[in-house]
Amino acid sequence: MKTTWTLLCVIGIGLVVWSARAQGESERPNSQVEIRQVEVRLSDHGPVVLLKFEDRVIPIFVDATVAGSIQAALTGQKLSRPLSHDLMRTILDSFGGKVTQTVITLKDGVFRGALTVVMNDKTKVFDGRSSDAIALAVHFKAPIVVGRDLLESTGKTMPDSKTMTL
Repeated sequence: MKTTWTLLCVIGIGLVVWSARAQGESERPNSQVEIRQVEVRLSDHGPVVLLKFEDRVIPIFVDATVAGSIQAALTGQKLSRPLSHDLMRTILDSFGGKVTQTVITLKDGVFRGALTVVMNDKTKVFDGRSSDAIALAVHFKAPIVVGRDLLESTGKTMPDSKTMTL
């Protein structure tokens, strides 16, 4: 009886794990998702970066300089003088480093960015402003990751048109 119960528990856990994997093939471990698209827009409240995944969007308000840096990186535009994110990319590139991922979280009502940098076979994670972490991820074409819970709690449903109240 005890062996049968143990076997049923193992089979049940296996089915739950298999089902979760089958449903979330585009998801990352720990219910994280990789942002599919980044856009910069102007709103009534200033520049905003839109992190998009499926039918949801997380708006993150940024300053004009960061918005310009992200937009330039998204479009491949070369500025006449480098901005801070361009400089950081140049420095990391020259030392063989690169940004491999950015994880966006929310703590105490403030978005935060955890920037993962690999250099000389060493990986370090740096805490930073979400806007700077997003900008560097875009400059390095690195994934931007958010928790599904964050996407559900702060994300808005994307309308079909480009009009969105932010």
